[in-house]
Amino acid sequence: MRRPGSPRKHPEPLWEWNLLEQLDATSAVLAPLRARRRVMGAITLARTTHERPFGKEDLGLAEELSHRVALHADNARLHQAVQATSEHLQRALLPQLPRVDGLELAARYSPARAEAAEVGGDWYDSFVLPGGDTTLIIGDVTGHDVRAAVAMGQLRNMLRGIACDRQEPPDAILRRLDIAQQTVGRTTATCVYSIVHGTGGGPWELAYSSAGHLPPLLVTHEGDTGYLEGGTGLMIGVDPDETRNMATEPLPARSTLLLYTDGLIERRDESLQCGLTRLRQHAASLARESLPVMCDELLAGLLADPYPDDVALLALRLPPADSHGSGGAARPSQEPTGSEAVPLPRD
Repeated sequence: MRRPGSPRKHPEPLWEWNLLEQLDATSAVLAPLRARRRVMGAITLARTTHERPFGKEDLGLAEELSHRVALHADNARLHQAVQATSEHLQRALLPQLPRVDGLELAARYSPARAEAAEVGGDWYDSFVLPGGDTTLIIGDVTGHDVRAAVAMGQLRNMLRGIACDRQEPPDAILRRLDIAQQTVGRTTATCVYSIVHGTGGGPWELAYSSAGHLPPLLVTHEGDTGYLEGGTGLMIGVDPDETRNMATEPLPARSTLLLYTDGLIERRDESLQCGLTRLRQHAASLARESLPVMCDELLAGLLADPYPDDVALLALRLPPADSHGSGGAARPSQEPTGSEAVPLPRD
């Protein structure tokens, strides 16, 4: 505690001293912001010439105030550190997409931007099976913390292993995944596991099974849209003995298939159907855009700001009917494959 104008026994920041003089302060109290053995700054209380100077009886209040401010600031710092760790973990677990002759793939992932949001368990995956067909996978693990991100990585790796080893229809693969995940804890998750089969010039067909996930959206080159609502079943982790279903759908030439998580369409003040309708309308208007542009514009046009949930989007573009290529066979390459996950700019 010291009155401006009196001799300074200890050096103080010049900008602070100038500010006090500009305010014509008669006395001031400088208290450090200290929490968990860290000094993050200082709080300065000043009184002008029209108020009584600070006294010793005010030091206790200043110290209590600085302690509370420091504690809240440090809690915010710790929360941001945990959130950043979760986000980095989740990004590290997201895969590169395969490069497949005749098919174009793109994916986007964006973490939640709401003030109190945490990283969740949204994920996507795509890889070429040993038999040559290409898989498309989207999922969402229950929870919004580091454990959800870890569980997401475990499920993704288990699903890859089961799918490559067994090479069975999607419903059988999801049932095996449901049984296998019981060994790593009582995790619940939604998931769509699908297999794309065809040749370079077509026809192409999608076989898929859904474990409680939102339906994929098929968009033709002309802008017609339709949700693929077959092959539905319970979430992963609810009942591993439940019989799962599978459906098939022809994929028209030059059409686009969208797999997404609920963060893309859900809003707290409206029904799920409104979000699904909005996605159809936006996707139809972008049907003839390039696949990267379509993905970017969908996220830019559909997400509220700030959006409270993570978003994962996986998109497939089919070739023209007269395209020639080897179809489902993977193209050998040492370069980065497919369109990588690109987050939206964050403030």
